[in-house]
Amino acid sequence: MENLQPDPKVLIDIVQTRMPYGKYKGTIIADIPVSYLEWMAGKGFTKDKLGMMLSTVFEIKTNGLGEILYKIKRSLQQNER
Repeated sequence: MENLQPDPKVLIDIVQTRMPYGKYKGTIIADIPVSYLEWMAGKGFTKDKLGMMLSTVFEIKTNGLGEILYKIKRSLQQNER
């Protein structure tokens, strides 16, 4: 079994990328409500990078870890100043 390492860039992408379509078009992926992510999970996330980011946010938020995304977003905003 290969040793998989998480890619920290994924979390940065999640707090910087906007939803390209649908009800929340233009919304930062990290800011999409859990209710919409639950609906999308029921339909099945796409097998591309967007689907991976959406499913990651879904897992983070449904496990009560949404603060992680907030801290990353805040840290990036502070670094821009």
